[in-house]
Amino acid sequence: MNLGAAPGTRLRAALREAGEGQRVLPFVGIYDLFSASLAAEHFDAMFLSGFGLAASMYGLPDIGFVGWGDLTTSTSRLRALLPDHHLLVDIDDGFGDPAVASHVARTLERCGASGVVLEDQARPRRCGHLDGKRLLPLQDYLNKLGAVLRECTSLLVVARTDASDPDEILERIQAFEQAGCDAVLADGIKDLALFPRLRAAISCPLFCNVIGGGKVPACSRRDLADHGVQGLIYSTPCLFAAHGAIEQALEGLKHEEAELSVALAAPRELSHCNAVLEANLRRAGGS
Repeated sequence: MNLGAAPGTRLRAALREAGEGQRVLPFVGIYDLFSASLAAEHFDAMFLSGFGLAASMYGLPDIGFVGWGDLTTSTSRLRALLPDHHLLVDIDDGFGDPAVASHVARTLERCGASGVVLEDQARPRRCGHLDGKRLLPLQDYLNKLGAVLRECTSLLVVARTDASDPDEILERIQAFEQAGCDAVLADGIKDLALFPRLRAAISCPLFCNVIGGGKVPACSRRDLADHGVQGLIYSTPCLFAAHGAIEQALEGLKHEEAELSVALAAPRELSHCNAVLEANLRRAGGS
């Protein structure tokens, strides 16, 4: 890995290497710096999830409450914490018209983002694996995508469609590639058999987004690689794992007879948690 190269350049090289090896590059969805710290011990690529950020920062559903300032602040802190990891950032619909979307992308590039995912939904937007989504007219989205691409230098841009009809998905991802995007993502795919058809229609990398309880059928990374996928976004594993663990811990605290030190955490958790934070300090250049 050429650590002197721009983050976007390094991410392109990683995707190319994955494609040449017929492998999938996994991006693990994180929602704050602590979840990123844990994920970074296991994976090289992070995904700053809009779903996770809306839940952790606002306690609200992923329907457009996250502001672009939330993303720039989080991205700057993540890059300081993880200087060598790939950081892919969910920018939803770009937060407005082409001028706003291009400014957001350019600012995130300066903050250290490796890439962004820009969707073709119209507001009010929704999580890609839920029903009730509305699409922008194709030309309106292409105008926004083109503005983003013109403003960025090395940032990798993943163009996402939330179309559900296979023919419309094909039309849109082909138009996205012709506009110059680096990769395409068709979200909420219900049938893995559609991926080879998409793969045959484009030459740029093809992404898949998997979310627990979402629309993509149960499969492995090997399955997706065999179907032509090169980039895989795990949107919410950290958030959903935290959800379950927190509920379990709090259930234990409800009982008056519970031994509190045990109910609050396993014996190793204090030292383990502090070790993660101390490692972050060293990585970020502290004492």
